Amino acid sequence: MADGGGVALGRPGGYDDHDTARMFPEQHRSHRDNFARDRARVLHSAALRRLAAKTQVLSPASPADFARNRLTHSLEVAQVGRELATALGLSPDVVDTACLSHDLGHPPFGHNGERALNDWADDIGGFEGNAQSLRIVARLEPKVLDAAGRSYGLNLTRASLDASCKYPWTVERPLPDAGGRLKFGVYPDDEAVFRWLREGAPGRVRCIEAEVMDLSDDIAYSVHDFEDAIVNGYLDPARLSDPREHEALLTAIQSWVGYDVTRDELGDALYRLQRLPQWLASFSASRADLARLKNLTSDLIGRFARAATTATRDAYPGALLTRYRAHVVVPRVIEAEMAVLKGIIGAHVVSIEGRKQLYKEQRRLLKRLATALWEAGSDALDPVFAADLAMAGDDAARRRVIVDQVASLTDQYAIGWHERLVGPVDAASIGVWAPRDRWAADRAVR
Repeated sequence: MADGGGVALGRPGGYDDHDTARMFPEQHRSHRDNFARDRARVLHSAALRRLAAKTQVLSPASPADFARNRLTHSLEVAQVGRELATALGLSPDVVDTACLSHDLGHPPFGHNGERALNDWADDIGGFEGNAQSLRIVARLEPKVLDAAGRSYGLNLTRASLDASCKYPWTVERPLPDAGGRLKFGVYPDDEAVFRWLREGAPGRVRCIEAEVMDLSDDIAYSVHDFEDAIVNGYLDPARLSDPREHEALLTAIQSWVGYDVTRDELGDALYRLQRLPQWLASFSASRADLARLKNLTSDLIGRFARAATTATRDAYPGALLTRYRAHVVVPRVIEAEMAVLKGIIGAHVVSIEGRKQLYKEQRRLLKRLATALWEAGSDALDPVFAADLAMAGDDAARRRVIVDQVASLTDQYAIGWHERLVGPVDAASIGVWAPRDRWAADRAVR
């Protein structure tokens, strides 16, 4: 088999030359599996390392300094994804690569930063984290260039790129997510690579590897963010289990997750979760309680993954499932249980009144920074983005470069750049505190 025109390389069963091709043909001396090479490229990328200092739910520089960040989340998603892929007979490396790549495009301050950049770039097509992830792996991350100096980013195989594409459609025909935000997978000036990776694929349909990536993400953040919220004091398990809080809790959950899952389904799911052997009725941060919470986390991940694996295998008995041969099946009751966990986090952490002003200040910071960079020009940019700015053919392309630069920054770098180009930042107002202030500031935000 040829790797897009290179030397013969191995591949797992269920994948062909079309799947293992690279947009820019390469030759390699080793006989390492194409998909293992893809995974290694993402694992060693600077874009992945930057996720260590980007917000998951709480900022890495917030008082909750044991909370997960985008990097630890991505590693945990990849671990869940590998196990699901193995159980379903898919390439673990393709799914692993997709899981590691799925959040590369997130800007500082998580989804809140995504909203800010979308507002700032509204007149040039907006900002979408998944489209930015494709842009990074296919263009921005330095690895493979042709003789003319054109960047192919990490130059991943078609199967790995396709598996990383959560929303395989363009900005011209976006679809709303559960929160009503319009989602798409590619910016207009990246459509060439999008058309290449989607050759032969059904329109607007995800491959099963992308579905496994998405499910792994759902499992990981619904469970791990729940764990983090308890450990860091944002959730009191005793209140979650208090019958007097039940109706108000369900109302809060439904207001966050929407009405695709009925109130009765959410109530039944909450009932099942509360009767799991490891469910916590209280939490004191003792070693015993921490162990019980960790075991609850493990049990929930196993529960959700096993249910989806079994349902998918039952739907396609004895079949080869790779690429477009099958779809992941998640039982409705499991969807409801994950929705309950997401709704609890959304209602009790993301949407708490004390954080609304914080989110507003984070968005203002990123918008002011983007405007300052636009006005300052190439001298204020990192060298790679300064070169992109010089090559841009019009103002829309130049504004996209500014977006690329801001999106690449970590939370702390965004703050530092703002202080250098715009002015001082009240750290507490955006959820970042010096160590000596952490406990007082944490109590103030709650």
